[in-house]
Amino acid sequence: MMKHLLPVIVLAALGTAAGFLLSSHPPAASTGSAPKPDAMSESQKPDAAELKRRLTPEQFHVTQQCGTEPPFRNAYWDHKKPGIYVDVVSGEPLFSSLDKFDSGTGWPSFTRPVAGAELRQKEDREFGMVRTEVRSGKADSHLGHLFDDGPAPTGQRYCINSASLRFVPVERMAEEGYASLLGPFVAAGHLAGTNSPATSETAILAGGCFWGMEEILRKIPGVLNTVVGYTGGSAPHPSYEQVCTGRTGHAEAIEIEFDPARLSYSDLLGFFFRMHDPTTLNRQHNDIGTQYRSAIFVGSPEQRAVAERVREEFGKSGRFRKPIVTEITEASPFYPAEEYHQNYLLKNPDGYNCHVLRD
Repeated sequence: MMKHLLPVIVLAALGTAAGFLLSSHPPAASTGSAPKPDAMSESQKPDAAELKRRLTPEQFHVTQQCGTEPPFRNAYWDHKKPGIYVDVVSGEPLFSSLDKFDSGTGWPSFTRPVAGAELRQKEDREFGMVRTEVRSGKADSHLGHLFDDGPAPTGQRYCINSASLRFVPVERMAEEGYASLLGPFVAAGHLAGTNSPATSETAILAGGCFWGMEEILRKIPGVLNTVVGYTGGSAPHPSYEQVCTGRTGHAEAIEIEFDPARLSYSDLLGFFFRMHDPTTLNRQHNDIGTQYRSAIFVGSPEQRAVAERVREEFGKSGRFRKPIVTEITEASPFYPAEEYHQNYLLKNPDGYNCHVLRD
């Protein structure tokens, strides 16, 4: 059954009722060299002409003119890799991925700044409300706003523009001069030592409509990134419409990048068997066809062994009244789905969903 796509116009805000100014420039990476930490004092800040040369138009608009980028269409709103976020102007460290969370707003959100960060707060009375603006200490860049509606332990939400940030992955932090901030990443298992690279693994799972599966999977601690797409078929680069015919042999699937130090492959499969019905052949609820089959696409003998063990454990658990029909097969080429399918339910909260995570 083909899902119906409803056009949705979403107007989000940095605050509960705040408006925003959309930049006419798409997100882009800075073309200048990356500033080193502590390389700039306020008196040394480049003039506007130099900043316009170094920054993209959107980065300049946000950091120097207090602009706001659009939600869900920026670099880091759903970014989950381990590392730190520094001021795009000065390179001063601001936030850590360890304190990043999904606020549902479409902008990067953090519970607190990194230790030692010198952030400035300023009262902002624009848009008919009183908010707390957040600016960087050295470059005085506009970053975003601070709200008191965040999760524990701080109860705060730093709602920050991606355009004001540059991401430094954990494996490059020492090289770029941020070695003093590596301790929490070592403690969290992202690095065995300051010279050890961070690692991740990939899993590919199918269990019905990929919209609902991705909405659950992306929130699991240890999941770094999710991409919905098509795999297990014969036709190269299929479209959504072609897959919906059932003639290409592809399944709607999710490619999941995860941190094995925080989430094991076995535990990930535990979530998988709890979020869909693995006993219905080529069907999930109202969605019928081989493209909605339950399948685990394994990338190694080790993944196959774990998948077979977990499938057997769930089959004997008494959770299901019928036998599990989930297939375990070798991974084949994975083709990302069209952009409008990516994070569909995050962008369209009232969209079609037939998945729920059961106890």
